[in-house]
Amino acid sequence: MQRQYSSVCALALLAMIATTACSSSTEGKNSGSGSSSGPSERKVLAFPGAVGFGAYSRGGTGGRIMPVETLADGGPGSLRSCIEASGPRVCVFRVSGTIRFTKRPPWITNPYLTIAGQTAPGSGITLAHSGGEVGRTPLVIKGTHDVVIRNIRVRNDRLGDERGSEDSITIENSTYVIIDHVSASWARDELINGFADNDFITISNSIFAYGLPRHDKCALLGSDPPDAQHFSFIGNICAHSGDRNPDINFPPRSCIEVVNNVFYNATSEFAEVWESYGGTPVSIVGNYFKAGPNTTPESVGIVRQTFGGRGASSIFAQDNVFEGEFVHVTPSAETVLRSDPPCRLTVRALGAAAAYDVALARAGAWPRDAIDARVIADVGSGTGHIVHKPGVIPPVVAAQPYPDSDRDGMDDRWETANGADSGVPDPWGDRRKDGKDNLTRFLEHLDTENGV
Repeated sequence: MQRQYSSVCALALLAMIATTACSSSTEGKNSGSGSSSGPSERKVLAFPGAVGFGAYSRGGTGGRIMPVETLADGGPGSLRSCIEASGPRVCVFRVSGTIRFTKRPPWITNPYLTIAGQTAPGSGITLAHSGGEVGRTPLVIKGTHDVVIRNIRVRNDRLGDERGSEDSITIENSTYVIIDHVSASWARDELINGFADNDFITISNSIFAYGLPRHDKCALLGSDPPDAQHFSFIGNICAHSGDRNPDINFPPRSCIEVVNNVFYNATSEFAEVWESYGGTPVSIVGNYFKAGPNTTPESVGIVRQTFGGRGASSIFAQDNVFEGEFVHVTPSAETVLRSDPPCRLTVRALGAAAAYDVALARAGAWPRDAIDARVIADVGSGTGHIVHKPGVIPPVVAAQPYPDSDRDGMDDRWETANGADSGVPDPWGDRRKDGKDNLTRFLEHLDTENGV
């Protein structure tokens, strides 16, 4: 089908680069134990290529390297032990496969954490719960700050006993959080959910697919926000969920950006802009909205939701592409379109067609599993459909972890080749004297190997 361009769109192909985030009265919010500083005090990106309002999250930089050496739920060398530890820390993986939580999944409440899923051998790491009374959201970031999670899959392959507590990922009352190159599926609530008083959040380069009816939702970016927020949703794929692709509901003076995403096969709505908290200011730029087999002529690309509204939204919609037979922008949404972004974008956006190609090539956890491969194939060919029950987590490809004799999270061979010391733990050294620590450079090397 030939690509269709809405009258509110103007195609622009621009390189995506980091720029300066806008400021508002929410700078310097405290969250969780300790405090998180405002953006003016933060100078170092969380990792090369980090984007969005959360880009300066400190994660576990400078902290302990905690190898995850078992898929068991708890005990020494477990992911739970790394999550529940205190102080700056980086979870690196010496195993691959599915970590199935047999108790209530652990909450990330202690700040300064990086989960580096790209360090896992073979097929990588998948998180899942055990269903029933412990069938709760597998990945929860709650009441904390400075958390970076990359290259992890979350697959809700069993049903819990409380649908409303079964997202795939929840971010609650937290600041400076990055979810990047993550994949999630089969949630009975949202696949990803921002709840309560968050700020400086980035969700980027991820795949959220197959929400389960009757509450099949991709992304609820803001739920019950008491204050203005900074929130970035960049380079993601939402596929095979009926609505909330995404749901955008924030107070005035927020800085919300929905940039360079691919939204595929919604049933009722794609992007929903709500006014429950006084009217959302949002930039919807360079996104690709594509009909699928479950999309109808009555489906809507960008809708203004005025039910319970307490003030008009403000929508900057530019360079979006709408492919297929559905309502592109509702007349009500057109009345609140503006000619400039409510806040300066943190990135310079790609044109929607280029963003579509980039997302299909790069989004999600790497290496991609069969589920993500199917999603990418569906989006590309216009096939597939919303599912009504969980699927099966693909089997693991066996592989040995890279050698790491000094347990500093880095491959001994890479250390030798790059001038680091494979016999002395030196993750935070700067061998090249260029301001980039050894571990960051090694993780960048793994990303490059995966093509991301």
